[in-house]
Amino acid sequence: MTVRSARLAVYTTAHPGVTKYLLPWYRSLAEQTDRNYDLWIGLDGIRPGTVKDLLGEDPAARWVPAEEGASPAGVRHEAIKQMVELYPAVVFVDSDDLLEKSRVEAARRALLNSDLTGCAMHIIDESGRDTGLVFSAPGGMDLAELIIRNNVFGLSNTAYRSELLRQCLPLPEDTCLVDWFLATRAWTLGARLGFDPACRMSYRQYHANTASILPPFTARRIRSDTQKVLGHYRGLLNKVPGLKEEHRSRLESARDKVEKFRRSVEGSPVVLKNYLRALNSQEPRLIWWSSVASPELEHLWSGTVE
Repeated sequence: MTVRSARLAVYTTAHPGVTKYLLPWYRSLAEQTDRNYDLWIGLDGIRPGTVKDLLGEDPAARWVPAEEGASPAGVRHEAIKQMVELYPAVVFVDSDDLLEKSRVEAARRALLNSDLTGCAMHIIDESGRDTGLVFSAPGGMDLAELIIRNNVFGLSNTAYRSELLRQCLPLPEDTCLVDWFLATRAWTLGARLGFDPACRMSYRQYHANTASILPPFTARRIRSDTQKVLGHYRGLLNKVPGLKEEHRSRLESARDKVEKFRRSVEGSPVVLKNYLRALNSQEPRLIWWSSVASPELEHLWSGTVE
């Protein structure tokens, strides 16, 4: 099987939180210029019949139901485990987002020279209106350096060669940031990383996003996101077998910086208040996690002078 001509897998997860967005997502999928793919849908707390009713038709998908008690990571692990044995590559798209017509075609083309590729995304609001903002990797920045402390490789804007994706498994059951875990594992495995600066997706921002990037930020959101990031590093450092010392050292350094951020904003109401005021006043950083722990505002929590 070759990426150039073979049928690919397009994967999404459906769950109760995305039901109002499924139909526009499906309509955007139906407009792809490259139709040489099979649709796979992981089911997390929702039945195939419900999805079919919301779409108004049978999408002819391969359904992957969650096992009893499975975590969100478990649902995705099971689907990935099956897909990598059947296809040369997997294209990931979230079912609350929208695909540009070239999404699959561009991903296939990018995978000719990359093992993992991402793409830029228009940022849209809950109703689907374009905000005029773009989520993307900073131009000229080394992707391997970026991935240690930030994540631009989501489960809506990435595609993986299956031989790499297979090696990124297993997903620890308690993984919260599945996308960042997979991308960081790819980096530790020496994968060829690529990023398409053209917007091939529209990324919907609303209250239920796992990792929102737009203000307003609240104290609760800062605390929640910080715990997610610390959990991300904990999973990589404690549950990935055979991690090379060079990778472990750099991940530990990144974790320690996040821990310092946590101690500062949780340990001082004044620091947190001042930080939130500044964070919500500045132009948003459109990569995650710098959108939360802004490098420009590090002096407010690190004890350093601006």
